[in-house]
Formats: sequence, C-alpha cells, structure tokens
Amino acid sequence: MPTKLFTPRRIAIGALCVAAFAVCCGLAWWQWNRFESASGTFQNLGYVLQWPLFGVFPAFMVWRIMRLRREAAEQDAAQPEQARAERGPAAAVPAARVPVMRQAVPDEPDDELAAYNRYLAELHARDQRES
Repeated sequence: MPTKLFTPRRIAIGALCVAAFAVCCGLAWWQWNRFESASGTFQNLGYVLQWPLFGVFPAFMVWRIMRLRREAAEQDAAQPEQARAERGPAAAVPAARVPVMRQAVPDEPDDELAAYNRYLAELHARDQRES
C-alpha cells in the first residue's frame, strides 16, 4: 500500500517541528543575549547550547517513529500470512523490541538474608520502643 508523501497530518507535524525549532532557537538567542549582559552566567551559556537540542528533538522523534514503523512493516511483510493472523493486531511492536519477562525465582531459604531480616526487625522493634 503506497503512502502519500504529503497528507494534512504530515504537513501539520512538519509545521509543528519547524515551529518548535524556531521557538527554541529564539530562546537560545535570548539566553545568548543574557549571557553577554553584565549579569550573565555560564548557566545562560549552557542554555544556549541546550535550547537548539530541545528544538531538534521533535523532528528526531518523528524520524525515529517512522523508522520503527518501516521496520515493523518490513518484518510483517517477511512473515507468512498464517503467522500474521496468529499474532493479531495487538502485535504492533516488532518482536525484537518486546522485553523478555524473567521467570520468578523460587523462594529458597537463605541464612544470610534471614539473619539480616531478623536484624532489621530487631532494629524496628527497638525504634518503636524508644519512640
């Protein structure tokens, strides 16, 4: 399914990214002027470097989301139809990106842990008696 290059949604997202970058560059300019003033500090200089990064971040996120969607589409295209039907629509995230849940470790008696817990209980009881 070919996608359109310019849709109203994509144009709006692009305009928002450009506006965010312009506003953040304006804030960086403002911080530069504050840095050059008599009361300017190196904190203002840090903000001069920080604001453009904030402005680029929305465009980076758009690029990253598009890349992840493209990878997911390529992975779906590589799988047979039956495997896609078994997965269902809830599997939008590529399988390699889903964290693996670890098995719960069975409670084994640990002498050191039990001794430490007794010590903590004793400290708590002593604190309760003193207060």
